[in-house]
Amino acid sequence: MRLMLALALVLGPLFFGLGIVLPLMRFETLYIFDTSPSLLEIIATLWSGGDPALAVVVGLVSVLFPVVKLMAISAEALGLARETGLVMRLLPHLSRWSLMDVVLVALVIVAAKTGGVAQAFSQPGLWFYAGSALTAALAHGLNGQSGHAPKP
Repeated sequence: MRLMLALALVLGPLFFGLGIVLPLMRFETLYIFDTSPSLLEIIATLWSGGDPALAVVVGLVSVLFPVVKLMAISAEALGLARETGLVMRLLPHLSRWSLMDVVLVALVIVAAKTGGVAQAFSQPGLWFYAGSALTAALAHGLNGQSGHAPKP
């Protein structure tokens, strides 16, 4: 069980890093143009394209919240988080949003496909991004079972 926890704590951040820099989707428009943006490129495009509020929301929910959640899970697993500390109060709230980032990416895909303008095909970044959310959930669950974290 400890080996699985250690593996999840290592793979979660690795998958997250790959997920935000590798292309998420390949969009083919009219079979002539194709583009394969990463999550960071999408956020930068939103920012420079006149949608700073949307860029901030996507950046918070898809990048910052998962980073903070991975750090909180690691702190909890390493025993660095005290029962009454900020991490212990913050982690349940971050867990509620854990798959919101994946849902947000899925909405972009559905919007591209239903618009009839482009065809969308998943790329490795999307799979690594989803894998990060799953390994973070696994690490959090295993940590609760291992006796390191206080049980509610």
